[in-house]
Amino acid sequence: MHKDKVIESILWSIALPGFAQLLNKKFLKGILFIGLEILINVQSNLNHIILLSFHGEIRQAIETTNYQWLMFYPCLYFFAMWDAYKDSVELRLPYSYLPFVFSAYFVTVGLIFSPSIILFGKLWGPVWLPMLFVIPGVLIGLIIKKGISYFT
Repeated sequence: MHKDKVIESILWSIALPGFAQLLNKKFLKGILFIGLEILINVQSNLNHIILLSFHGEIRQAIETTNYQWLMFYPCLYFFAMWDAYKDSVELRLPYSYLPFVFSAYFVTVGLIFSPSIILFGKLWGPVWLPMLFVIPGVLIGLIIKKGISYFT
């Protein structure tokens, strides 16, 4: 496994879903992921929500969010990242998809509850709360992967 290629693919995928696929010469998938990302981004007002969140305008970010569209984003984002990862490794380890899958699940749940959950006395909103939910998603995915690998 070329760790540099794996890290490069994941970092480009984090920057914009589809970039890593282009890097891995999977042009049709790359263009499809980029197109879906732009569609969901525009329809959900994601860039505006990010700007508002960085400026601390969490209530306005919540009001600006089109949740019907933004709910698609976590699965697209983590699937594109998984796809980039699997295309860049020579030998894929069993169940290596689990941290990506559980991150998508947890980020989606974080998004669902983002208008109302207060953590540490603060409302985190549709950008920061889902990002915080990546941590338990990755950890649970790794724990389940380790558990399944242990018993098989």
